Amino acid sequence: MEALLPAFAPIAVYWVACWIYEYFVYSREENRLHFDEIETKNIATRKQVILGTLAIHATQIALAVFYFMVLKTGRLPIMFFTIFDRRVIGRYAVKPKAKAGYLQVAGQIATAMLIMDAWEYFWHRILHENEFLFKNFHALHHRLLVPYSYGAQYTDLFDAFVGQNLSGAVAMAVSGMSPMTSALLFSLLSIKAVDDHCGLWFPDWNPIHRFLRNNVAFHSVHHQIYGFKYNYSLHFLATWDMLLGTYCPPAVGERQGGGYILGAVKED
Repeated sequence: MEALLPAFAPIAVYWVACWIYEYFVYSREENRLHFDEIETKNIATRKQVILGTLAIHATQIALAVFYFMVLKTGRLPIMFFTIFDRRVIGRYAVKPKAKAGYLQVAGQIATAMLIMDAWEYFWHRILHENEFLFKNFHALHHRLLVPYSYGAQYTDLFDAFVGQNLSGAVAMAVSGMSPMTSALLFSLLSIKAVDDHCGLWFPDWNPIHRFLRNNVAFHSVHHQIYGFKYNYSLHFLATWDMLLGTYCPPAVGERQGGGYILGAVKED
């Protein structure tokens, strides 16, 4: 069913992307931003990261199914059909809309992106600047000073609910995206999140690394202690960081002996 695509497609894409990037971690040392730091700096183990991410994904699936199968369609789950007459439910069901054209879909995606970029920038910044919120709801994610690709969504359930799930729901509601368009956008965001946390640098052929300010180096700076108060932006843009003075340009240099080394232009 199309309505279930946003619940399952982005998560399937996430784990496929993780598998691809993790393969490169062990086979392409010349592209690493980090070497032994993975074992010496990270507090969370790989097992903890995987289990924590699976818990986030289970919650996301449940919320997405509820949103698209109940709130968006007006239908109740099958288990309730024995209690509520189908004809009564159908009376309040939302009628399907006409299929959107390509320009309309592009506008919907752009609208959703702008909403989520703003939402997640300010939520992320609040988490870092409020000691109570950081300690209780966001510090878990920063147990990874050198992130694993599959740790992109390793965080507290409340943090994920407010930052990812609510922002996505609001963006979908305001933009009017269909389930198919939503699945496409969230799958792209899954790939971007994995790329941001992969610890690999491909400036020659990866368009994200070559053309976007918001890339793996940008986000890796944020995961270092000196970068905790910078580079809050997620997804594809760094607009709010640049507008509000929290942008810390990354500096990627060649490491002696091969690979790369990460630094920053300014360290406050």
